[in-house]
Amino acid sequence: MQYLAILGRQPLLSVAELESQFSDVSILSMPKNGSALAEFTSEKEPNIARLGGTIKIAKELSEFGKFSNPEQYLASIDFSGKYVIGVSDYSRNASARGAQGEALRLKRILKKAGRSARVIPNKTADLSSASVFHNQLGEKPGHIELVKYEKRWFIGIGVQNINAYRDRDQKRPARDAKVGMLPPKLAQILINLCGPLKTGATVLDPFCGTGVVLQEAMLMGYKAYGTDISERIVGFSEKNLQALTETVNFPSSSASRQELDGCGHPTPTARKLLGSACKLSLANSSENKFTVSVGDATSFTWEQPIDAIACEGYLGPPMSQAPVDIKLKTVKQECKAIIIGFLKNLAPQIKAKTPVVMAIPAWQRPNNQYDRLKILDEVDKLGYNVLKFRNLSQDDLLYYRDGQVVAREIIVLRKK
Repeated sequence: MQYLAILGRQPLLSVAELESQFSDVSILSMPKNGSALAEFTSEKEPNIARLGGTIKIAKELSEFGKFSNPEQYLASIDFSGKYVIGVSDYSRNASARGAQGEALRLKRILKKAGRSARVIPNKTADLSSASVFHNQLGEKPGHIELVKYEKRWFIGIGVQNINAYRDRDQKRPARDAKVGMLPPKLAQILINLCGPLKTGATVLDPFCGTGVVLQEAMLMGYKAYGTDISERIVGFSEKNLQALTETVNFPSSSASRQELDGCGHPTPTARKLLGSACKLSLANSSENKFTVSVGDATSFTWEQPIDAIACEGYLGPPMSQAPVDIKLKTVKQECKAIIIGFLKNLAPQIKAKTPVVMAIPAWQRPNNQYDRLKILDEVDKLGYNVLKFRNLSQDDLLYYRDGQVVAREIIVLRKK
């Protein structure tokens, strides 16, 4: 089945995530301003709650039946309540006025058929993810986002839950800004870049910090295994993961694990099955145990099995402005020694083809370019292959925010 992905703020990194999980990924649009789009194929309906780099997902209209236009699709829906309709147009020459006009036209058609409808106003040609989320388009019966790209129509089937990401980032009981603030979305991307993993696979984070990668791994149905050199920080991670096991909703008996939305909340199907009064607990699931230990990643011996490694390595000290050359040279040497030491230590402990995905530092220079560690020049002799992507190069795997001095370069390796 064909799907359209509206990509996040780091669109090429989002494409890499899609390539790691789905087939036939192709870039449709990569504008300097506006939303980037990609298309992909998947036999199973994708779960947007598991994709950190994708803002919205829409399924091609033809996948719902023999429909050539949205009017036919709307007419086919067995729904007697009030429709809520929004139109997002991602075509090259799209406008807010045109998208709104299309929505109003569909409303008039529904009215002639004796059906009531409300239209979501367009401030831009495409509806924001916040607007789609808060109006529950694609979530409740009769709440529909119609997505247009040139002459093709899609139906929105998922939008990022902005509240869930915020809560997972800000409401963890133990936080420490000094060790970095890894965004949950990026943690998801790192895990997904490992490729498809079996349910219950063990994901190792050898630089676990306060446990963001481990948190996301557990919510995606994996066993979380973390180590860190700081006993204090390992305590933070354990506290956060224990709180997760006590508060996140998971099926206890009536619904299967596949009926979760990837963030610990039941999908619409599961909610119908379980009802709003159900109380579910991650702690009841043997598949979601976590282990955290104190250990130096350059010398520690990890327990087996290890199915994938996803982590953020040592990024050096926080910086508010581009460092002078002599300071940068010292910091780079320190970071590189730790990362190379870790990769050397890890190699004999994992099986061939085990994925290793790591965020490592890159520093903004006065010319606004980023100075990188060039780790990939050495990974071959350490026993790793660099994964190649179809739509992008290694230079594109950079995660940063405007004005951020220390960015994250993502390296995607496989054990030889």
